[in-house]
Amino acid sequence: MKRFISVVLVSAATSAAVVYSFRNEAAPSPVQTVDSVAEVPSMYAGLSGMATTQDAPDFTTAAEKTLDAVVHIKTMARARPVPHQPFQDFFFGHPYGQQRSPIQSGSGSGVIIRDDGYIITNNHVIANAEQIEVVLNDKRSYEAKLIGADPKTDLAVLKITGDQWTPISFSNSDEAKVGQWVLAIGNPFNLASTVTAGIVSAKGRNIDIIQENFKIESFIQTDAAVNPGNSGGALVNMNGELVGINTAIASNTGSYAGYSFAIPANLARKVAMDLIEFGNVQRAFMGVNIRDIDQALAQSQKLPRLKGVYVEGVLNGSSAEAGGLESGDLIIAVDSHNVESTAALQERLGLHRPGDAISLGIMRGSRHMRLAITLKNKLGTTELLTAEREIDAKFGGNLRKGTAERLSSLGISHGVEVKSVDGGLFSHMGIQSGFVITEMNGVGIQQPKDLDEQLERSPHRFYVGGFYRRGEKRFYSYP
Repeated sequence: MKRFISVVLVSAATSAAVVYSFRNEAAPSPVQTVDSVAEVPSMYAGLSGMATTQDAPDFTTAAEKTLDAVVHIKTMARARPVPHQPFQDFFFGHPYGQQRSPIQSGSGSGVIIRDDGYIITNNHVIANAEQIEVVLNDKRSYEAKLIGADPKTDLAVLKITGDQWTPISFSNSDEAKVGQWVLAIGNPFNLASTVTAGIVSAKGRNIDIIQENFKIESFIQTDAAVNPGNSGGALVNMNGELVGINTAIASNTGSYAGYSFAIPANLARKVAMDLIEFGNVQRAFMGVNIRDIDQALAQSQKLPRLKGVYVEGVLNGSSAEAGGLESGDLIIAVDSHNVESTAALQERLGLHRPGDAISLGIMRGSRHMRLAITLKNKLGTTELLTAEREIDAKFGGNLRKGTAERLSSLGISHGVEVKSVDGGLFSHMGIQSGFVITEMNGVGIQQPKDLDEQLERSPHRFYVGGFYRRGEKRFYSYP
C-alpha cells in the first residue's frame, strides 16, 4: 500500500468479521513478557537540564471526566457469505446452497453522547452484528439497539435504556491544533477502560480506507497508542472534551505502529444527530467534479497556488451551477474556514444539510470571489429525506417490507413489496407494482435498506429476484 503501510480499521481483537486489514500478515502476540529485568537493556534517556516530572502534563482530570462515558461494545456476528457476482447465473445457474459461517464474537468501543442512552461508535464495529452488548466502565451490561449506521463516514449510533447516563462533552474539533495533547480512551485487546496519551500529529488526513461512494475522510492523525478494540472510542483534549472518534491505525502488523486516525467530533456529532432524527444522514451536495492540486496541475493550468481544490467540472442543474461556480475555479474557503484539500472540502460539506446556504471563497484566475451556494440532496432538491424516502426515490418505487399475509400468500418467508412504480430505475428494469423482491445479487432481502446496501456495492450491474402471484421472476439492470 502507499508509503509501504497498511491502514487498518481497529475494531475487534477477537473476530475476523469485525477486524479489517489490507494485508494478511501474522500479527505478533498482543502481550509480550520478559522473564527478568536483567534481560532488558536499560539506560537513562534524559539529559541534565531536561524537564522534571513537575513540568509534565497532568492527564488525570481529562481521564476522570471521560472514562465513564466510554463503553465496551461486544458483538455477535456472522461473517458475510462470498459475494455473488451479478450475471454469473447466466453460465452457472442459480447460486443455491450458500452456507453461513458460524457466529463469531467481536469487540470495540463507543461513547455515550446523550443522557438518554445514545452511543456513537464506528460502523465497522457493529457491521453485520446480530447481537450488540454494551458494558459500562462500572461493569454494568446492557443490550443495545442499533439506531442507524453510515458506512460513508464509518459511524453508527446505538441506544441503551434503563437509566440516565453521563454523556461526554463535545469540543469544537475545528479548533484542535497540531501539537496539542490528546488522550485515546477505549478497550484495546479487550482490556477495558484503557487510556493512552499523544499529540495531534496532523489534520485533514485522507487515508483511502472507506470503500464507499461519496465517502468523507478527513481524519485527525495522532500518535496516541490505538489498537484493535479502540475503534469507536474517544479521542479527548485536556479538558476531557471529545475531539474525535478513534477509527483506524496505519500499521504493517495490524497493531499500533505510531499512527492513528480519528473522525473529527464536529462531523461525528452531525452524523449522529441525523441518524437519531431521520434514520439516515442528510447529505449536502454542490454538484461538482473536483481534484487536489499538485505541481503538475498547477503548471499545466497556470494556477496561482498549490493549496485549495480545483474544479474540473460543474454538473448541469446543480447548486454549484446556480451559484455561478465554473470549471477551472479554485475553491479556497467555505464560510470562514480555509479549504486546502478535497478532504477538507468534503468535511466542511459533510457538516451541512440540504437547503443550507454556504459562502464559497474561490479564485478565478487572479481574482478572489465569494459565491452564495444553496446545497441540495442527491436527488437535486433541498428536501430533507428520511431513510425510507431516499430509498424509494433511488429505486423509483414505493417499497415496504412484505406483510405476513402477503408473504404467506406467495409461499415465501421474507421479501420487500413494490407497492408502486413511478418511472425510475424499477420502471427501466421492467418491474411492476405487486412484485415482492426476495434477493438481490444472490443476497436475501428482508427490508428496503437491504436493497440500498446491495445497490451501493454494485450500482451498475445487478439483478433482483422475487415473486408475482403468477410465479417467480428475475429482472436485470444493465449499464
